[in-house]
Amino acid sequence: MEKLWYKKKSRLHGSGLFALSNIKKGEQVIEYIGDKVTKKEGDKRADKQIKKAEKNKKNGMVYVFELNKKYDIDGGVARNYARFINHSCDPNCEVEITNNHIWISSIKRIKKGAELTYNYGYPFDSDFEDHICKCGSKKCVGYILSDDDWPKLKKYEKKHKKGSR
Repeated sequence: MEKLWYKKKSRLHGSGLFALSNIKKGEQVIEYIGDKVTKKEGDKRADKQIKKAEKNKKNGMVYVFELNKKYDIDGGVARNYARFINHSCDPNCEVEITNNHIWISSIKRIKKGAELTYNYGYPFDSDFEDHICKCGSKKCVGYILSDDDWPKLKKYEKKHKKGSR
């Protein structure tokens, strides 16, 4: 498979991956790889990664990705360049899990030099406000949330704005 990306500094967050050439809609761009671990081990590793990020005063930095109901992939390994893909509320890629492999695939045509992004899809839960989004897209909702949960955010914001007057 031909390499479709390169890594460089991102205006969104730290480093990012960018299109090496034009990428067609529907292409598998890069596989998210790492250690295949049980859910229990994945939770332990995620907690460890969060503590390390807090200690170093950084945000993000959790690379544990759900593979299926039993296993996660800990992508915090040097050979996993997919971990550098940043979140966007208006992404050009999405996650596809095919035959126990996690692929980042294009959902639209991506021009050479454009940053690769996908929606991290965090759930709307009690700590959603900890996941502030700085993607800068016109569709940005201010938080890193699954677009399925955007209506819940709108309801929440409407309710809390009325309560503060």
